Amino acid sequence: MIISGRVWKYGDDVNTDVIYPGRYTYTLITEQEMGNHALEDLDPIFNREGGKGDIIVAGKNWGCGSAREQAVKCLKARGIGAIIAKGFSRIYYRNCLNEGLPTVVCPEVVDCIVNGEEVSIDFGSSVIRTSKGEFPFTPYPDYVRGLIENGGLLPYVKKMLREQGKLET
Repeated sequence: MIISGRVWKYGDDVNTDVIYPGRYTYTLITEQEMGNHALEDLDPIFNREGGKGDIIVAGKNWGCGSAREQAVKCLKARGIGAIIAKGFSRIYYRNCLNEGLPTVVCPEVVDCIVNGEEVSIDFGSSVIRTSKGEFPFTPYPDYVRGLIENGGLLPYVKKMLREQGKLET
C-alpha cells in the first residue's frame, strides 16, 4: 500500500479538542458532518481546502487530551490518507488503528518535511519519500497491517468471522 498526498504540517501537543471541536461532540450525527469541522479552530485553511489523500504531519503527542473517537473519524471522513508524527497520544494512536487510519511514527522525517509538499508513504517497504530523501520507519506487525488494509477493527473482525464460517455475508 502506498499513500501519496499533500502535507498539512502542525506542531506538538495538538489535542483532540482542536482536531474535533468539543462543542460538536454531542450534536453531530454523521461522519460527514464531523469531517466538515475537522481542525476548524486550529487551521481554517485546512478546514476549507484539506481533503482526500492529504497527509497530516505533526510533532510529538498528536491527539492528546480526551479519548473521543470523533477526533479520528472527522479526519477519516475528510479523506485524510495518513498521519505522520514524532509521536501520538496512546489512545489516539489506537483509535486511528481501530478506524483504519494509517499512522506512522517517524521523528526523523517530521523536521525535514515542508508544509504543502507532496510526500508518499510506502507501507510495503516501510519508507517515507520526501523532497529531502527517503526515511525508513518501523513496519506494522501483521495484525495491525490487517486492521489498516481492511478499513479498521470492525471490518477486520467481520472478515475474519466470515473466513471462519461464523458470520454470513
